Amino acid sequence: MQQVTYAGWEHCYRLANDQIEAIVTADVGPRIIRFGFIGEGNEFGEYTAWLGKTGGTDWRNYGGHRLWHAPEVNPRTTAPDNDPVIVEEHGTWARFIQPVEPSTGIQKEMDIRIAPQAARIEVLHRLRNHNLWAVELAPWALSVMATGGVAVIPLPARGSHTEKLLPQSTLALWAYTDMADPRWTWGTRYVLLRQDSQAHTPQKAGFAVPDGWAAYARAGHLFVITFAHTPQATYPDMGSNVETFTDAQMLEIETLGPLTRLEPGATVEHVEQWHLFRNTPVPQTDSDVVTHILPHVQVALSARS
Repeated sequence: MQQVTYAGWEHCYRLANDQIEAIVTADVGPRIIRFGFIGEGNEFGEYTAWLGKTGGTDWRNYGGHRLWHAPEVNPRTTAPDNDPVIVEEHGTWARFIQPVEPSTGIQKEMDIRIAPQAARIEVLHRLRNHNLWAVELAPWALSVMATGGVAVIPLPARGSHTEKLLPQSTLALWAYTDMADPRWTWGTRYVLLRQDSQAHTPQKAGFAVPDGWAAYARAGHLFVITFAHTPQATYPDMGSNVETFTDAQMLEIETLGPLTRLEPGATVEHVEQWHLFRNTPVPQTDSDVVTHILPHVQVALSARS
């Protein structure tokens, strides 16, 4: 781990192997503001108007990867992360600890570990309850992806009418979700959402994803997130453990842990593993996903197991 400056922030930390690097802010956040192949572009989107800013009481979407707690209720959800964080180095991994949120009594932490010899990183998200009372919440990890790509969300395995008499999955739609918007492709096995910088309205949907992965393809690279799914757990937003949101500036891939009654002093954790692959075309159809995306996903799921 190496202390560096980045985008106007004096105190950031770079974690890297010989393939990939992650840069984490310590003046604000914590945010993993950059993740990508060394010497190549950032897989994450950045909001240039806010880069290098610190302090203040307004929440700023600096970009990159952040940790929230669901369900989304303002002003609780958008508690600002504009102050310095505590950084702990633990040999092969590092911990970044945000001050306790004054408005919620919740403290956010990220443990970050990069694989020694693969384009893979593990991010453990932790919420700690400093209140004198229990709080119901779910850890919510959000990655702001750079413009111009396509999100890939797998649907549960399909079946016949005679075999599957009862519903087996959920789809959560927001009031502004337009299923006829051309950015959506509603396939048989996969849902695709395209980021379009010329679009004028946002789009969002939530999914129950038992397969434990979601992906974003852009500019020849494939970013795959893998995560655990608990079948009998209750998830926020009508059972969503994966959500995707897009507007003209970015696309977010979001994963959520189960709703938890977090007692005073207790913690809850949610782990994502990120995998980065080269030479991957942007998919347009289910067939494209099967041909170009699934082989990489299988590699990613094998690494998790």
